[in-house]
Order: sequence, then C-alpha cells, then structure tokens
Amino acid sequence: MSDSNLIKKQRNINLITQAEKEAREIIEKCKKHQKKIALAESCTAGFISGFLADIDGASSVLWGSFVCYTKEAKMKMLDLNGNELDKYGLVSKETASSMALGALEKSGAGLAASVTGLAGPNGDGSDTPVGTVWIAAASPEGVEPVKFFFEGQRNDVRLKAVIAAMEMIHKTVDKLIENR
Repeated sequence: MSDSNLIKKQRNINLITQAEKEAREIIEKCKKHQKKIALAESCTAGFISGFLADIDGASSVLWGSFVCYTKEAKMKMLDLNGNELDKYGLVSKETASSMALGALEKSGAGLAASVTGLAGPNGDGSDTPVGTVWIAAASPEGVEPVKFFFEGQRNDVRLKAVIAAMEMIHKTVDKLIENR
C-alpha cells in the first residue's frame, strides 16, 4: 500500500472514530433526557442513522431515518414542494430546513436533523461546488440550517457531514435540555 493510501486510510479511521464517539454521546444524553431523534439524509444516505444504531440503546432514541436521495424522494417522503426545490436547489438552506422540519413533523420526534449536499466527485450541473453540504437541526423551538464546505474524496465529504450533523444534534439536545 502506498504512503498516500495509508494516509487516506488513517484519515478515514480517525473520522469513523470521531463519528462513533459523537454517536455514543448523543445516545447516552438522549436516553438520559428521553429525547427521540428523526433524520432526513440525502448525501449521507443513512450513515448518521447507521452510526447511531450501532450504539447499544439506540432503539430508545432513534425514531428512524428518511433516506431521501432524490428530488422525488424528498417530495414523497417529506412532502417537500417541487417548485421550491427547483427554485432553491436540492443543496440549499431552504431544502435542508424543509427536510428537517418534514422529518420532525412526520415522526413526532423531539428533534430532527437533515443533511443535503454534493459529495462528488461530480457536481449536479448547478453552480454549487462539490463539497457543499447544508445541515439543519429542527426542534419545536425552530430550525437552524448551517452551510459547510468539506474537502476530500466522496466518502471523506460524507463522513465529515456525518460528524458535523451529529455535532449539531448534540448542540440541539443541549439547548432542549437547558430550556426544559
């Protein structure tokens, strides 16, 4: 194996370890405070729910995940408006917000998070650069969308998006606990 492949492999191991740590902390905190989580995942395609489900006790926290990879899936699963998706784009603040709010509404969970982005290596024909990811966290208190730009290969972008989403979930849980 070449040095560059070893470096890539180690980087992925580090990202996976970080994602596992975040997942464990989220499950423990949500179990303790009886919070349920719903997810709407596009470019992460179920990675977030997979990391959460790997943790013992996840069934008491993880409501489920909508894997909405296409425009049609976003429309059918989360009732997103096709005209708005066309207007703002599939990778946008508005789409991430609508996805999170849709997951929150459909699930009845206490909080929801969404991820939509371009992991690459190719773009979608728009002006949005590969590596752009919008993540939103929603609760009954509102929705917070945040834009990220991640560099690296396709799975690097996806893993970095997983970690960023879990960090946002963690912060949202903390806010909900503080505002009890």
